[in-house]
Amino acid sequence: MAALLVLAASTEFLLVAVAAYTAAVLYHRLILLDSPNVAYIQESLLIATLQLLASIGLQQYSRIQTQPRHVFLWSGASSVFFVFSFFISTIFLLKISEGYSRATVIAQAVSVLFTVLCTRAIWFSILQPAIASGLIEARRIILIGNPSHCLQFSARALATGIRTIRSFDFPTARTDISVAPRPGATQALPDTRQLVANCRPLRADDIVILTSESDVPSALTLAGALSDLPVDVHVVPVGSMDLMAVSRITQFGNMVTMRIFQCPLTPFNRAIKRMFDIAAAIAALIMVSPLFVIIPLAIKLESRGPVLFRQTRHGYNNEPIRVLKFRTMTVMEDGDDFRPVVRHDPRVTRLGSLLRHTNIDELPQLFNVLAGTMSLVGPRPHATSQNEVFAEVISSFSRRHNVKPGITGWAQVNGYRGDTDTLEKMQRRVEHDLYYIDNWSLLFDLKIMLMTLFSRKVYWNAY
Repeated sequence: MAALLVLAASTEFLLVAVAAYTAAVLYHRLILLDSPNVAYIQESLLIATLQLLASIGLQQYSRIQTQPRHVFLWSGASSVFFVFSFFISTIFLLKISEGYSRATVIAQAVSVLFTVLCTRAIWFSILQPAIASGLIEARRIILIGNPSHCLQFSARALATGIRTIRSFDFPTARTDISVAPRPGATQALPDTRQLVANCRPLRADDIVILTSESDVPSALTLAGALSDLPVDVHVVPVGSMDLMAVSRITQFGNMVTMRIFQCPLTPFNRAIKRMFDIAAAIAALIMVSPLFVIIPLAIKLESRGPVLFRQTRHGYNNEPIRVLKFRTMTVMEDGDDFRPVVRHDPRVTRLGSLLRHTNIDELPQLFNVLAGTMSLVGPRPHATSQNEVFAEVISSFSRRHNVKPGITGWAQVNGYRGDTDTLEKMQRRVEHDLYYIDNWSLLFDLKIMLMTLFSRKVYWNAY
């Protein structure tokens, strides 16, 4: 595993150097019509070195096993921003910026960013499946605890490429019966030295102590003894494995807490997503503006009634919102009167069928996006009556509302849309929505938007 990580970092170093120099050459030859300064070779190597040092210093590659793709890519983009900020500040302070074209440096930054993102996406797609399948041995651990607990923990660890190389029974505390123990005295653990001696030649990366609540003091004593070994020592309460699997130890003021769930988007991420929504919604409205003239006329010519259909649905934090759609039915059902559309539904007009099959009926929701009640990408909002039914039978259903609902979503581009006549269909939709919430990134949003335009699955069950 270490060799592969070194190879991945070395590959990124070489490609960043090539990308930086190539960008300088192309800009000078195609735009400035001259030859680039020889100093750009040294500059490109310096940029690649700074990028490598940033990646190593922040342990970006060594954490590839424990972080999702978007975090790995975002960390690379952040390091590129840091590298060029440092580089530009340095040449300015040293007053050596005369030899460098500002436009060339910008072109290099864009080229390096694109190279880093592509390189990391490729390495992630290679390493992560290999780790999960066990083809690459990521970490080797020793377990200490009850055999059944060790077996359970080992199975969960193996799913992430962590292999258990040995397990030992947890040593029980003892006292010398010839001497009465003093109050507060730490009880000795039998065979601790022998346990350390048995672990030493195994050369594990980590030792995990699986302890019950009553054995916590003994576990701390054992951890102290195991600190003689050059490994990371972990203590896991056996009754809280499921809890520990979803928790993170965080700094909370001047205290340390175990955070079980995290707000899906930080204030910064919400601001980024909001700015992207506004810019993309305005661009989309400009491009499809002719449809806002043609479709209302066609709706009016086919059937009587309003052009737009407003329906109450649940939005962010379960707050009611009014969602806009082009009217596609002969009825205006809302609230408790709502009945989901089914295949060959007589309530759907001929024009409405076309609009629904092409998803054009959703276009007015771009105004919901501009108003801030919806996002371009997110869990699709359901009618309030549907929400109330499924929230009773699916425990995590309301987590869908921890982000703004979207015009399109991860569930929809994977074919989970349309009729929800069975609990299983809704559960699959919720699973995809929660995956989106837990793995959000701006790149993920872009991927879903592209799939919305070009994936056939988007049009499954559209009726």
